[in-house]
Amino acid sequence: MDSPHGAGVTAEGFGLEGPRGWVFRGVGLDAAPGSLVAVEGPSGSGRTCLLLALTGRMKPTEGTAEVGGERLPRRMAAVRRFSALGPVPGVSDLDPALTVAEHLRERALLQHRFDGSVRALLRTPAERRTEARATIDEALKAAGLDLATLPKAERTSVRDLERLEALRLSVALGLMGRPRLLGVDDTDMKLSDAERAEAWTLLRSIADAGTTVLAVCSQAPGEADVTVGTKQNKQDEQDKHEEGAGDAFATTGRA
Repeated sequence: MDSPHGAGVTAEGFGLEGPRGWVFRGVGLDAAPGSLVAVEGPSGSGRTCLLLALTGRMKPTEGTAEVGGERLPRRMAAVRRFSALGPVPGVSDLDPALTVAEHLRERALLQHRFDGSVRALLRTPAERRTEARATIDEALKAAGLDLATLPKAERTSVRDLERLEALRLSVALGLMGRPRLLGVDDTDMKLSDAERAEAWTLLRSIADAGTTVLAVCSQAPGEADVTVGTKQNKQDEQDKHEEGAGDAFATTGRA
């Protein structure tokens, strides 16, 4: 049974076929709420598409899955409502032209706009500002991002962030909606060993706080509760596979 916060994730024979072939296939998974799940595989093995499928943003074509008690693909929209994405290239990229503060304010505005509760409608502008600041501060703390340590504090442009700082910002933006499931792509890309350890410590802390985390990586860490792998394709099939993944991005339902 799901906890009030995290979402359990199960899958059996889970697969996605694009116009040019299978992007991933035969995936099995059983993760309890609040788990840190490593989606392990080399680049081009369909690992990002698997992440998007399990967060309700890409429609699978084979097998079954259940996320937070909602069946996929029939309840994709329901899964999207309680899941969020950290960094996923081509889907939830940071805008390098914006500052950290601009990203945070934009996300806070979107959170308010799509909070359709009657209580939200009755808040005064001052109350909304106070609540937005509290939400931002909570997310930054959970993501371990101290704005005072950045070159220009909150006015720092995204293009000037180090890779680990950008990862923390993306995670903070995802956490502002208080999701039950958080998806993070390319967790260990372009990080030193020390930075990679910091990244996994961060995601472990988020999972320990109750949010289920799906993290794409090249090599699963010891911190992971569950590891699900995507297979390396033979070199003569790799181009076809990557084209199939690209087609899947273009043609499959995605939020």
